[in-house]
Parts: sequence; C-alpha cells; structure tokens
Amino acid sequence: MAISGTTAIGAEALATKGIGQEDLFQLLLTQMAYQDPLKPVDNQQFIAQLAQFTVVEQGKQLAEKMDTLLALQTTSQAVGLIGRSVDIDNGAGIQTGSVLKVDFVQGVPTLSVKTSDGTVLTGLRLGQISVVM
Repeated sequence: MAISGTTAIGAEALATKGIGQEDLFQLLLTQMAYQDPLKPVDNQQFIAQLAQFTVVEQGKQLAEKMDTLLALQTTSQAVGLIGRSVDIDNGAGIQTGSVLKVDFVQGVPTLSVKTSDGTVLTGLRLGQISVVM
C-alpha cells in the first residue's frame, strides 16, 4: 500500500481552525509513524515544527490574556467615572451631566448619567463620552 506524500500545513492555519496543540502533536506522531524508513524526517525539521506549534500556543495564550487585560481596564475606567462630570454625545448633541452608576451588560460597561436638566440617560457607552471634568 503506497502512502501519498504529505504537504506542509502551517501551524497558524491549523490553530485558527480550532485545532489544539494536542491535535498538532498527534499529527506529528502520525507523520513519524508513516514516514518512509529510507527517508526519515530530518531532526532539524522536526524541531522546527515543534517550535512553530509552541509559538502558536503561546500566541493564543497571549491573545486571551490581552483580552482579559482590556476588559479589566475598561471596567476600571468605567467605575472611575462614577461621580465625575462628563460631556456626552448621545446623537442629539453634546450634553453635560454627572455619572450616577455603571451597569454591565454582557460584560460591557454602560453608564447612567444625570444631565444638568435632571434627565437620567441610561445605556451610554464609554465611547460616547467626549470630555471628563
């Protein structure tokens, strides 16, 4: 039974399709099991493939940690606005008010602001704030 040649598969391409590090190691083991005994895989090539898989995994972990850090920073910014005067662009022009509270809708902070005329605006995003006083 003849085994057809394999093509190089980029580690990044595999990782973006949801294939994990264990799947990549299984792929390497399968490659080693079915290699031509007269033409074994070069050790340097094998080490390079392992290094690529490690880099992809570390990149994935870094991206997850960055997402967590950004969420914490956004939360900190939103909570820090409580009691502060802000200018808000709510689509009908710029209004000035004081931040009353912060709610979290699906992990995204939304502000409630009491304007100078006594109206309470709710569901405002951080991006709608133009000035913090």
